[in-house]
Amino acid sequence: MSSSARSGRVPAIRAEGLVKTFGTNRAVDGVDLIVDAGTVYGVLGPNGAGKTTTIGMLATLLRPDAGRTEIFGRDVVREAQVVRQLIGLTGQFASVDETLSATENLVIFGRLLGLSRADSRRKAGELLEEFGLAEAARRPLAKFSGGMRRRLDLAASLIAQPPLIFLDEPTTGLDPRTRGQMWDTIRRLVANGSTVLLTTQYLDEADQLADRIAVIDRGRVVAEGTAPELKASVGQASLVLRLRDGAELGLARETVDRVLGVSAIVSPEAARLTVPMSDPDRVTDLLLAFREGGVRLSEFSVQQPTLDEVFLTLTGTGASSDADADAADVPDLEGARA
Repeated sequence: MSSSARSGRVPAIRAEGLVKTFGTNRAVDGVDLIVDAGTVYGVLGPNGAGKTTTIGMLATLLRPDAGRTEIFGRDVVREAQVVRQLIGLTGQFASVDETLSATENLVIFGRLLGLSRADSRRKAGELLEEFGLAEAARRPLAKFSGGMRRRLDLAASLIAQPPLIFLDEPTTGLDPRTRGQMWDTIRRLVANGSTVLLTTQYLDEADQLADRIAVIDRGRVVAEGTAPELKASVGQASLVLRLRDGAELGLARETVDRVLGVSAIVSPEAARLTVPMSDPDRVTDLLLAFREGGVRLSEFSVQQPTLDEVFLTLTGTGASSDADADAADVPDLEGARA
């Protein structure tokens, strides 16, 4: 349960039973979401799962066939114009004009959003500085790298300083350094009071950034919770023990069975045991028993289930960094600006 639901506060997003059909394809099939204000909410799913279609409905770009959504208490269908003043959207591909400079692009977005020419230029300068693009402000976008374009695209979605920002796979195709910069930017946005809904196929990205995560598959939310909750749902942590002397493996396995009452998985070639850890409080008892029995360890660690395992368990497929296949079924979300 989200903290908004517990406290009675109005959430940034409340979606109930969202449905969207294209011909015979039920792209979104009853999605429910609650996103607390001031958080990062991650949405994971394989290609074609319905992530982009869901964002299209939340961002007023697609009318749902069934269900309803509120953004900060405002109905997305009945109060679409009000909602559009509360949101910003960065799609999967840069929506900026490559024939213009970075400054010109941002000024145009500012003017379209109702800012004066002076305010548009001032805001453009502030955003270019914040996103590390000030030195390239006058350069044609045709000479920008992919990472620079993504940062400019995100800057464009922030011209009006919206309290809710939709980021649809914002780091796809970026190098690790630029991805890290984008992560820092997202953290800074939330620290300054914004709410971010992030779709991604990079599982480490969701693990690093998201306060809560929804896994969507075949148009449905198949799991929702914090990263630790989702990991715990597919399996328990394991204790990985490496011995100094492989000859002690037999004694070590017997000690694990006696103290913890579980069977260890033994890797003789690596002198390693992997032990299911159903009761973390008993680990100290095991280590003491090893010392008393003369079993010497060279290292030990706790291995948690990963989001990769969650993804595979829930969807039956691995994650991919390719563009979301369901985007082909919906109007072009790139270039849409709230």
